Amino acid sequence: MLNILPLRAQQARSFTKMRKSLIAVTQLNCKEDKSENLAACSKLIEKAAFNRAKAIFLPENCDYIAPDSESVVAMAEPLDGDLIREYQRLAKKFDIWISVGGFHQKIANREEKRMKIKNTHVLISSDGSIASEYDKIHLFDVSIPEEGVHLKESAMCDPGVEIKEPVNTPFGNVALGVCYDLRFPEMAQAHAALGADILTFPSAFTVATGMAHWEPLLRARAIETQCYVIAAAQTGKHNPKRISYGHAMVVDPWGAIIAQCSEGVGIAFAEVDLDYLKSVRTRIPVQSHKRPDIYLEKFSRQSPLPENDAEYQFGQVTLKGEIIFYVTKYTMAFVNLKCVVPGHVLVSPIRPALRIENMDACETTDLFLTVKKVQAVLEKVHETTSSTMSIQDGVDAGQTIRHVHVHVLPRKMGDFERPDDIYNHIHKHDKTDEKPSRSREDMVEECKQLRKYFC
Repeated sequence: MLNILPLRAQQARSFTKMRKSLIAVTQLNCKEDKSENLAACSKLIEKAAFNRAKAIFLPENCDYIAPDSESVVAMAEPLDGDLIREYQRLAKKFDIWISVGGFHQKIANREEKRMKIKNTHVLISSDGSIASEYDKIHLFDVSIPEEGVHLKESAMCDPGVEIKEPVNTPFGNVALGVCYDLRFPEMAQAHAALGADILTFPSAFTVATGMAHWEPLLRARAIETQCYVIAAAQTGKHNPKRISYGHAMVVDPWGAIIAQCSEGVGIAFAEVDLDYLKSVRTRIPVQSHKRPDIYLEKFSRQSPLPENDAEYQFGQVTLKGEIIFYVTKYTMAFVNLKCVVPGHVLVSPIRPALRIENMDACETTDLFLTVKKVQAVLEKVHETTSSTMSIQDGVDAGQTIRHVHVHVLPRKMGDFERPDDIYNHIHKHDKTDEKPSRSREDMVEECKQLRKYFC
């Protein structure tokens, strides 16, 4: 039976961290033969263990690199298949942590009604258990004709849907990424904020992109997060269509390259020094100097208002642009058909999302930044100093419009006998005839007045 630690158990699991630990980074030239690739990896694992490394990091596609998408899917295995079980056995045998940097995990895509894969990074503990697994969220769909680069990973691969918490290991907190994730500093910053000491980017970079960007990107991620960066890599010609750049390396928190593989298949060793990492962060305390309050305000930019007859889907109803008084790339704010108090408006993501859990990070951030802006305007317009914000997230919470929305209500002293009575009124305001619907003219006029404050 596959031994996968639940996230909470994984977080609770604690190790006495070695302040200095030897780790190994590998460089491979994998082809279509899975058994040959596994044999090459096994030799490197044995070599790393012989040198007393605590962990070994294998590159993306360390199981195989097939010549076409049909073969890629056909050769894939589930997470509890023979390949991962063999790596679990090797980890336990050699008492070493193994980063299987990216293997083709076979899945059933129900919407497309066909088999596809996920590009999955699996971290296996030295006791043979799976400490964490991460599905690559950024897929490499890129065409650079002048460089001979034409790849569409999404044709056969489904993206992951979450960033995993860093894994607590004896040699530091390890964050899992895969290849193209390297180009997204937001992901690295998120891992650093979650407590990562080590970022991993097992890769199969193309020659064209590798020559231009591989080293600068790895060093940048290390410098900006003040983490170690470990990047195992594929190298050389895999088939007539595919050549990889190589240059597997380890970068320290200062941005210095402390280990790098030479040409061809090989292994390099580096020391992870958590005391040195701490000293870098102490000398230049970047994390404590960040100003997310300023960055995020700039993130939420106003977009042009829609035409009056433009239509927006809001759950099971359709809104006209004439009642929307503020809009960003992700969010819209609009006047309400039935108001619990004067000035009661709604703020909602533009993309239909049933619940908050269905919204991505950009939408979620922008939604609440918009709520903040709208609240400030309503309090000014209605001369109040307090507001109620309410979300009915799901049917059991009273949601009737099947679309995430935030009620924003300016409050005045004595508007209800008890201030919290407002929640009962929000719950039933659109379910009875107690509150009559407003006229279209009334709503359009209120919208015009509110728009003046967002110009």
